[in-house]
Amino acid sequence: MKREWTGKVSLSTDLYEAGLCEWAQRSAASRGRERPEEPCTLRTPYQRDRDRIVHSKAFRRLKHKTQVFIAPEGDHYRTRLTHTLEVSGIARTLARALLLNEDLAEAVALGHDLGHTPFGHAGEGVIDEMLRNLGGEGFQHNEQSARVVEVLENDGRGLNLTWEVRDGIRNHSGDAHPATLEAQIVHLADRIAYVNHDIDDALRAGLIVTGDLPQGPVALLGDTGSERIDALVHDVVDSSADAFAAAAQPVISQTPAIGTAMEELRSFLFATVYPRALEQAGGERVRQLITQLMEHFLENPQDLPAGRVTTGDAAADRSELLRAVTDYVAGMTDRYAQRVYLDLFMPKCWGNL
Repeated sequence: MKREWTGKVSLSTDLYEAGLCEWAQRSAASRGRERPEEPCTLRTPYQRDRDRIVHSKAFRRLKHKTQVFIAPEGDHYRTRLTHTLEVSGIARTLARALLLNEDLAEAVALGHDLGHTPFGHAGEGVIDEMLRNLGGEGFQHNEQSARVVEVLENDGRGLNLTWEVRDGIRNHSGDAHPATLEAQIVHLADRIAYVNHDIDDALRAGLIVTGDLPQGPVALLGDTGSERIDALVHDVVDSSADAFAAAAQPVISQTPAIGTAMEELRSFLFATVYPRALEQAGGERVRQLITQLMEHFLENPQDLPAGRVTTGDAAADRSELLRAVTDYVAGMTDRYAQRVYLDLFMPKCWGNL
């Protein structure tokens, strides 16, 4: 027998969040959205944010953006999308174990890399250097991710996410201090994920062998990526639970030995794997491609998609143009950047003119 929808079912957010610990971020305590909205009867505010991120165009583009290996031919290398999903899974596990708000942690995790450039950190480095040389403040993907959800998505209206999700996205990397414990979880979940899956991909690519890994961290955390992730997650839960019990201002933390071991693996990646991966992919070609795209659109703003730049005084126009070009190039997928480059700079066959 088919059930008829009556419209009478609704979710009590207070009841849903009643089982959270005292340190969890609750929807009722949210700083809200920039534009007020009627609440959803079936989803918490943070769950709505999660859904908006997943349905965004920027999220879909992550599947064609580099994590470490540029345009890999194998099917099993991570992309920026699969990295994001792994971060989300780790963040939900940590939030659930610590009785924090899973919806908030998941929303931040799913949105944290929306502003990443084509060709991973190589592309980010080129854009950052160019903007600094042009007198700007440089480029950071976490700030760009926040810009994506606040401004660029939804035809310039943004996604109107809650303040806590936007804060978590903006402050997920570097030495920033996000305002919620859930966002602190994502900060660590991001590192736990990429430290281990980048090692896995490097082994698959033959860039390193198991014996190249720092042996102290491997002995402490485990021989496989799965074992290391399990050890790191359990340590965060145990260490943070102790901090919750002992401190008036709890933090998401690791024990010193485990934190040091993870940092050793991370340093190994930056010193060994990432330079080798970039060299094999042709780092100078990435630099050339991004640089020429940026320079072309700065010199030929008419080639930008319609509506990217408005008119005003000369100084404002230059700043606005630089912002528009950065948004456009940073938002490209690897393959779209390559296609635009070929269209602009490579001669066309007669039949394609």
